Amino acid sequence: MMDRRSLLAGAAGLATMRASAALAMAPVSPGVPAGVVDNAPLEALPGKKPLIKLSYRPPNFETPVEYFRDAITPNDAFFVRYHLADIPQVDAAKWSLKIGGGANPLTLTLDDLKRDYPAVEVTAVCQCSGNRRGLSQPHVPGVEWGYGAMGNARWKGARLKDILEKAGVPKEAIEIVFRGADGAVNPKTPNFVKSLPIWKALDENTIVAYEMNGAPLPHWNGFPARLIAPGWTATYWMKHITEISFSDKPFDGFWMKSAYRVPLGLFPSTDRFISQETPANTPITEMMVNSLITSHADGAKARAGASLSIGGVAWDSGRGVARVEVSTDDGKSWREATLGPDLGRFSFRTFSFALGKPRRGKLSVMARATNKAGQTQVSTAIFNPPGYHHNVIQKITLDIA
Repeated sequence: MMDRRSLLAGAAGLATMRASAALAMAPVSPGVPAGVVDNAPLEALPGKKPLIKLSYRPPNFETPVEYFRDAITPNDAFFVRYHLADIPQVDAAKWSLKIGGGANPLTLTLDDLKRDYPAVEVTAVCQCSGNRRGLSQPHVPGVEWGYGAMGNARWKGARLKDILEKAGVPKEAIEIVFRGADGAVNPKTPNFVKSLPIWKALDENTIVAYEMNGAPLPHWNGFPARLIAPGWTATYWMKHITEISFSDKPFDGFWMKSAYRVPLGLFPSTDRFISQETPANTPITEMMVNSLITSHADGAKARAGASLSIGGVAWDSGRGVARVEVSTDDGKSWREATLGPDLGRFSFRTFSFALGKPRRGKLSVMARATNKAGQTQVSTAIFNPPGYHHNVIQKITLDIA
């Protein structure tokens, strides 16, 4: 759990912000419940810029859209998501990762991880499964995220495949089970323990990361090491990871058996977690193709007769963004935007589109992304009780004056 000194430091930081009038109502996403709009301030956790605070205990802080104007999200602006409130300040010198259930059980220190395994880097979007939940209609329970429960970073670490193979993968293993250092305050609350199918664990892009954008992982994003499962939603990206074990049967803990599940066949998912499927539902796995206009907020003003361009980011589960299209006539016609540099198939892909020199009045702008598998954003949200996979085509209105 965070010690008294850390809590006091955080409180002092927040008090300083309030005293200096730096605390302001957050630029929450249009469409979230009114209560969120009225009660979501910008506050800064230690080491972070002011983010949109949706809860403090456990900490759930959303990234303002302005930080997505570039493909890489700064560490100090990266969103924060926890399920449990007992969050330790991990001492890297004392941290270890235990891998059990194989022929050669391992206990790795941070130095072991860096020295004994080839370092690899993957640029990948980390997106909360409930990103945009607050836009669900009707609204559903849970953290009422707007657009900012996500971020894109360069993650560096060791391939999980290399670690597991050294530990000796049992031929009967169908899943790995893993947990982190954070825990529950109430003993009746189930610990946050997750599993991955063995094929995803052995994928060359799945890593145990210890660096983020060229620096050690921030405390709030999993220091000293976390699991990175590119293309899949962040429920599997275990922060402060401490234990991994092989399992020859489906793991039935609460966060797998009961949580983070969607009706079977509801979404166009191809990354199936078959050992965890039931006739009724399946675990959420890969992200849906999506895009976000980041250059302008809904209602932003622009000058009539001046050249105007919009821009944003697009992403998917790793099939790769094929194109982004823009409409200025409420979806009657679409024109292709210009894509920015390709930083890898799991990364944000920036896009831009020139709107010309618009006349005075209201100008609606929509953007939709399509991936290389032919999947495209939807016009209407596919409703599900947890509010997952919201990838509706975004529309903003600009005030041209």
